[in-house]
Amino acid sequence: MKSFLMFKDRDFDLDKILVKREKKYSRENIPDLGLLLPWNHQELIQDLGLDILFNAMAEKDNFIYEDVKVIILNSTKDADSIYYRQNILKDCIKNEVIVRDTYKLILETIEKEKAIYGWGFLKEKPDSVLHQARNKLEMFSEMLFKLRTIVERNENDFDSEGFKRLFKMLKEELSEEYLDELNYQLNELKFKDGILVSTELGFGNKGTNYVLHKPPKDNRKWWERLLSKKLDGYTYEIHPRDEAGARALSELRNQSINLVANALAQSMDHILNFFQVLRTELAFYVGCLNLCNKLKQLKEPICFPNLFSSGKKILSFSELYDINLALSSGKKVVGNDLRADGKDLFIITGANTGGKSTLLRSLGIAQLMMQAGMFVPAEKFSAEIRDSIFTHFKREEDTAMESGKLDEELNRMSEIVDKVNSKSMVLFNESFSATNEREGSEIARQITNALIESGIKVFFVTHQYEFAHNFYERNINNAIFLRAERLKDGTRTFKIKEGEPMQTSYGEDLFNEIFLKKDDVNN
Repeated sequence: MKSFLMFKDRDFDLDKILVKREKKYSRENIPDLGLLLPWNHQELIQDLGLDILFNAMAEKDNFIYEDVKVIILNSTKDADSIYYRQNILKDCIKNEVIVRDTYKLILETIEKEKAIYGWGFLKEKPDSVLHQARNKLEMFSEMLFKLRTIVERNENDFDSEGFKRLFKMLKEELSEEYLDELNYQLNELKFKDGILVSTELGFGNKGTNYVLHKPPKDNRKWWERLLSKKLDGYTYEIHPRDEAGARALSELRNQSINLVANALAQSMDHILNFFQVLRTELAFYVGCLNLCNKLKQLKEPICFPNLFSSGKKILSFSELYDINLALSSGKKVVGNDLRADGKDLFIITGANTGGKSTLLRSLGIAQLMMQAGMFVPAEKFSAEIRDSIFTHFKREEDTAMESGKLDEELNRMSEIVDKVNSKSMVLFNESFSATNEREGSEIARQITNALIESGIKVFFVTHQYEFAHNFYERNINNAIFLRAERLKDGTRTFKIKEGEPMQTSYGEDLFNEIFLKKDDVNN
């Protein structure tokens, strides 16, 4: 059984590692989550503040946290897969109660499976394997029936290809006949009347070629069985105190049921794997529902974006906002509008604390969410798909640095250059400002030129006037210049609009706000 809720034509590759990490009874050789993440995941999380987003989606559920973290940071580059997930998520939003009930049923099933243990040191014995697998399959049979009931009651409320295929598979493979036969076979495997086995004598008079037979049905009436003569044959009874004989009989039984026990254990693992994969895939959508509800409470808009193939140079949005700022502040925040199709260089300047970095984070987060198949925090959003996203944000100097700030910035830039391709996207925030204006502007200019000539999409927040004005004077068609709005009285609207770079960032406004107000208070 396959769930196919992340990709329409293949399994979700990450489920087994995430499940292994969750097991609390074996903490040895736990897979490193970093192996599932892009090489620059720490920079993306730090620069874009993604922990706020992940925590909001997880709601203190560690499995959902790791699930959404892996999926969002490994955003897909296939448009069909993105639209496939979008449609499934739309179904989840429309049928939230059903989806959450299904997810709870899956969690309950997995927890019940964990609670069923084997017989301690005998867990490798066929008898113990059979006992454990049979108990688990009996529990699975009950839960599969409940899952099928949910499908039958609600299948007409879902429209997406993903859910329709899942529901069709569950109905076909979990028919009443199948579940009845499963329960019948599990009851037979309790061997209430003992086992019927045949074997041959092998080398050294040891048993070989063990075959477990299905006991013949006795169709006689009860009184016929009571009055009938006993069947002819030989019987051997073991004395209650004969430990060696009991051990030999136990070994004979284990040899006889070994193949059945292994087959039953494989069936149990197959069904368990289905529930685990379904949980891993559905956890992502439950995280999206958690996030959607939080944004509704804040009265913030969401939309499903329009996608374009890489190279189209598409970017337009309405009321795009910083989702992390909204979540952390607990209130509605200012959004921005832009139409910049045909552009691949975005230089953002303007007043300090005017919303430049906020817009940059908004763009990076929206791109990741879009390519994960999610909604984005905006009223409208259209963009092309990018192979990878990189951030190069200014770092504060600390004792962990082994060299100067400029060297550290250049080293990080070198790592990015080794990984980028023509379909990448790079976000710069106050980069190369650790040196003087002329040197920093020249470094930024040369790097930016090389990137856009390679087809890489560049967003650059900067206070370096020489750098920004150099590109503005060249009047290149693929560049757009944005500026943080400042009113005449110094008020920041936190709106970013098209505008020529200016020589001042109005730092004096911050000086007056901090120090003049302090003087007024003291007086």
